Amino acid sequence: MYGLLLLLHVLGATIWTGGHIVLSVVILPRALREKSPAQLLQFESVYEKIGLPALVAQIITGIALAHQMLGSTDQWFDFTNPVYHVVAVKLFLLSLTVALAIDARLRVIPHLTEHNMKSLAWHILPVTAISILFVAAGVSFRTGWLY
Repeated sequence: MYGLLLLLHVLGATIWTGGHIVLSVVILPRALREKSPAQLLQFESVYEKIGLPALVAQIITGIALAHQMLGSTDQWFDFTNPVYHVVAVKLFLLSLTVALAIDARLRVIPHLTEHNMKSLAWHILPVTAISILFVAAGVSFRTGWLY
């Protein structure tokens, strides 16, 4: 079961992180240069169909993997356990991602024009950086970077 959970988690991370890297490096610069919010909205409408399920899969498999690594939830807050530190970092990164996503969805995207596209960029770039940090935190389960 562990192998399947890990595979689904990594696949979700690949979709989530890869999509945000493409958005940040390819779509966003072109949309800003051409002052075209339609390009961002078009990418978002297509990517949302696989990106959000990938994020949900990561959350579900991440919780299951944390449960396998840390045991019962009362063990999840054992500050002496180095695995807890990585799980805590990932939960913190998740909370930042959710906060930025909610703000973008409710405040920025509904009012997106060529004049305020930079406000969406200030959401896209941090979410991309956070997604890369998610991957680094996940790798640290094997490398011990965050222990």
